[in-house]
Amino acid sequence: MLRKVSKFIVVAGVWLLAPRVVSAQDTIPFVPSPMYVVQKMIEVAEIKKGDILYDMGSGDGRIVIEAAKKYGIRGVGIDLNPELVTKARENALKEGVANLVEFRAQDGLTVDLSEATVVTLYMFKWFNNALRPKLQQLKPGSRVVAHDFDIDDWKPTRIEYITRPAEESSDYAESRTLYIWKVGEAPAMP
Repeated sequence: MLRKVSKFIVVAGVWLLAPRVVSAQDTIPFVPSPMYVVQKMIEVAEIKKGDILYDMGSGDGRIVIEAAKKYGIRGVGIDLNPELVTKARENALKEGVANLVEFRAQDGLTVDLSEATVVTLYMFKWFNNALRPKLQQLKPGSRVVAHDFDIDDWKPTRIEYITRPAEESSDYAESRTLYIWKVGEAPAMP
């Protein structure tokens, strides 16, 4: 009897907490990275032949699509919003890389990242922090690039500061920060 009551308490606890996690992710807005930031993220990720890129919160698919176009690598975009996933699939078709990329409507915190060699993020810090254990278990040498939001208690291998190009007048912010981690490498000394 005690075992059944304990099991009920655990199930009830999970059920009560689950809506909070989903609702927290539902509050993450779609704010696309400007293309100059996308280009820089791909550059600092040091993408090479055979890499598999996962973009968490992929929105319209621009990072995955650009990496596939530029380097011919496989990519997976994860976004909770099914409408954005549909848009990303349409964009991949238009750009001629639908055979290299896939987009999934999925909770990013439940994704199996074990095949990823590159992970890109433009998510809030709480999400990055929650994803950290999975990121730290990637194969040594895998790269993680986060746009504007770092990860607590995980020092980046390096940090890049980028400014808006003069010809990019539509951007809503002047400078951006990219945090780069190489799994298994110590952070660079300042």
